[in-house]
This record gives sequence, C-alpha cells and structure tokens, in this order.
Amino acid sequence: MSISGSIIGLDIGGTKTAVVLGDHAGRIHDRLQFATQTQRGFAVTYDELRDSVDTLRTRAEQAGAQIEAISVSIGGPLDIDRGIVKSPPNLPGWDNIPLKQMLSERFGLPVYIEHDGNAGALAEWYFGAARGARNVIFLTMGTGFGGGLILDGRLYRGTCSAAGEVGHIRLAKTGPHAFGKTGSWEGLCGGAGIAQRAAQRHPQRWREYQITTRDLAELAVAGDADARDLFAEVGRDLGRGLAILIDILNPEVIVIGSLAVRLGDLVLAPTRAEVLREALPDAVAACKIMPAALGERLGDVASICAALGGHGGPQ
Repeated sequence: MSISGSIIGLDIGGTKTAVVLGDHAGRIHDRLQFATQTQRGFAVTYDELRDSVDTLRTRAEQAGAQIEAISVSIGGPLDIDRGIVKSPPNLPGWDNIPLKQMLSERFGLPVYIEHDGNAGALAEWYFGAARGARNVIFLTMGTGFGGGLILDGRLYRGTCSAAGEVGHIRLAKTGPHAFGKTGSWEGLCGGAGIAQRAAQRHPQRWREYQITTRDLAELAVAGDADARDLFAEVGRDLGRGLAILIDILNPEVIVIGSLAVRLGDLVLAPTRAEVLREALPDAVAACKIMPAALGERLGDVASICAALGGHGGPQ
C-alpha cells in the first residue's frame, strides 16, 4: 500500500503540539498548534488534540483532500508496535497510554506512532541533510533530548523499540536533573536542563521557571555574553556525548534539530572542537555534524514520517 493522499501528522512535545496536513512528498498544506501545558495532564491535552484533528480533517475534506492515515511523532519511551506511550519525561501523566488504539477508534483511520527521534531521523533522511547517507545519527535537542539512528540504510529501533534514547546516558556526576538522573545528557543538553543551568549560574538574572531556552537562544544570537558562554558549555557537553556515539557507530552524518538550527556555530563550533579532542580521528574525518536542513519545519515534516516509514518511505 502506498500513501497517495493526505496524512494528518501529530507532533506532540513537552512545550507545544502541532497538528498538520501533509503528503507523501513531505509537503505541509495546513497546520494548527497549541501549547501542550503538561501540568494539565493527559486527558485535557488529548481532548484538545482530538478537537484539533477534527478541525483540520474537516478543513481538508472540504478542500477535497482524502485523509489516509494519522501519523504521530512523540517522545519515548514507547511501545512502537502497539502504539503505547510509556511515561515520557517531558509528558508527565502520559503513563501507558494506548494512543494508537485511542486515535484509531476515534477517527477510523490507520494510525502510526514513532519516537520523535526516529521520526526526525526519517524526515532528515528522506527530505533533509541526510539524504543519500547510509549511517545517520539524528538528535532532537528540543525541550527534551532524544535520538534516532539510521544504520546501514535502515531505521534502527533496537530489541524493544528503545534504541536512540541517548538522553538517558549519564555524562557527569553532577548537573541538571532530567530523565530520572542527575548529569544525564538530556539534563546537560536538553531545553529544560539548559534553563536549569542558566538559573544556577546566574540566579540574580534568570530563574528556571521564568526563562526559556528559546529566550536564552535569542539572547545568544543577539550577542549576550552570559548566554553565549552558557551555550559554549552546552556545546562542549554535546561534543563529549557525540564523541562516544561516533566511536561506537562511525556515522557519515550527525544531524541536530531545534537548538542547533537556531544557534548554528554558537553551539556547534564548541561541539566540533570537543569531538576532535575526544573521538577517533578517522571516524571524525568521515563524519559531518550539521543542523537540520528542514529547519523550523522539521517537527511538522517529522510528524508525517511515522506513516511514511510504515510504508517504506516517500512514494
């Protein structure tokens, strides 16, 4: 079966949720967005998600589009085959949620659910910076910090769909707390952890729940010295983790979303310098590290890639 019609994509994150209308060529034709507001819990967010899908589906069908599938990109851990969401750290209250079954019963459509790291990897592999590569690492680097792996020309999910959960790796004994531990890679380089860092280093200037990582990125781009120093430190920690992955997986390309797109070399220059110091020289020489080519469109395109991946890629 090939998808020749339209796909409704759901990009469910800890900060915002987008509902999009896309197609098999990666084009996005319509879009709705709302703040996830995780403190509201699953039920309220699901009601808003359902209503947004209804609205977008009605608009699409009025315009003559035929909806063939619902495709979901969401943070793990997940049971991908059964479509069960298993307590993602950035979605408190989403505990063993049978999201695939719920959406399928509600909308009467095939539903595909994918880890957001895997979905991002597929999006950049199909349509972005990793086209033509056989060995790819993708990192989300948004509110959370996840990964997706294309190995030997295929998406690699692992034995129990847990491959790519790189944010759980502990890189330090101290540091921001995230993904269940202090000093995790997600704590050091994910959005929530970066806000913690800023508040810890400059408590008179920034408070953790009053400053966002997007705010900090904008300050860094505008030339703020404190923000630039902060992201240089984040870049070095990013490089330390990447060096481990490069030594193990020997990728052709590493693509990084969200913050790397917004900050460019402000975060990637210290990342590359740390990788040069830490990883095997031949593996470093063979690997490009770059921001996602899809830029701010990445989440939208990734959201339709669970369905595309379930049908063997773009048609």
